[in-house]
Amino acid sequence: MTSRPTPFGSAGEHLLQQQLGTADRAHRFYDQQVRPCLTPQMRDFIGHQTMVFLATADSRGECDASFRAGPPGFVHVIDEHTLAYPEFRGNGVLASAGNITENPHLGMLFVDFTRDRIGLHVNGVARLYADTDLRALHPGLPTDVAPGRSPELWVHLSVEEAYIHCSKYIPHLTESPRPAPQDSATRPKDAQYFTGPRHAAHPSSH
Repeated sequence: MTSRPTPFGSAGEHLLQQQLGTADRAHRFYDQQVRPCLTPQMRDFIGHQTMVFLATADSRGECDASFRAGPPGFVHVIDEHTLAYPEFRGNGVLASAGNITENPHLGMLFVDFTRDRIGLHVNGVARLYADTDLRALHPGLPTDVAPGRSPELWVHLSVEEAYIHCSKYIPHLTESPRPAPQDSATRPKDAQYFTGPRHAAHPSSH
């Protein structure tokens, strides 16, 4: 059976689906789960999330994965086609934002680890805005994302596709027992955590 063309998925995906015999299953997923914009349920889900994982690449296709976090709603749903999130002062590298200036394609993965154990992929085209410029276009942007701090930039995403990440392998992070937090007196500072002298392994690694 030959599946009909789909507007979703890359040429590489479709080639491997044909080679591995998964094309019909993949097309059912595209038809049933992939949307060209955010459904009301997706918009509500994003509004409750406190973290998101980011995927960007530069003009040569070299990739970078990153992470953002904030209070619920820090990734602001402007409408069914548009999201925005703030960029604050960090280490000065600006890896994700720098990639966006070369290659505007951005992948976002929201994961609920604590309640429903479900994920949401949102892919689209990103553009960087100064805080005042984006607020002039969208006055409803949140003002309390980080008390006492102002965004250096906003990332504005025009959504091209959104789809589920199923719960099968998402861990439930509130399960017991939890590892005890490391004593702050013995924990290396962030700047030395991976580059300084070796420190005691976490209990779970024994």
